[in-house]
Amino acid sequence: MKKVIVYIVFVTLAVLLISTTTGRVFAFQADPKVKVNDTIKKDSITIQGGLKLKNYKKNVHASYYADRFNGRRTASGRKFDNAKYTAAHRNLPFGTKIKVTNVANKKAVIVEVTDRGPFSRGREIDLSKKAFMEITHGKGRGFVNVNIEVIQD
Repeated sequence: MKKVIVYIVFVTLAVLLISTTTGRVFAFQADPKVKVNDTIKKDSITIQGGLKLKNYKKNVHASYYADRFNGRRTASGRKFDNAKYTAAHRNLPFGTKIKVTNVANKKAVIVEVTDRGPFSRGREIDLSKKAFMEITHGKGRGFVNVNIEVIQD
């Protein structure tokens, strides 16, 4: 009985070994006639077509999240990432896309509301660090005056 089991195992291994070394290439090979376009590498929120904007607030204070919040859950249940275009607002519904424009230099960024806050007096919105640095060119203090516009579907 032991010899039969050893024989079956040996034959099975031999068949597997032979079948994997037949010389045929089974790996996927791209068709050389097909041109592959690069994908968008920049993390951004894109809106197709023209934007329909509704003024929400003008000349209000915006700040950005501290690095210690990276990886924590937001009020919406999503994991916070300071390298994405997100924001915290006290009243706007989760998933709302908003355009935030720096009053001083007119630089704007589109972010999605994923959290509640800020709870500091005088602040209207908290931006992720990436979004904040994009509209301030990486300079300045921890807050900036902005205009907020809601993007309507």
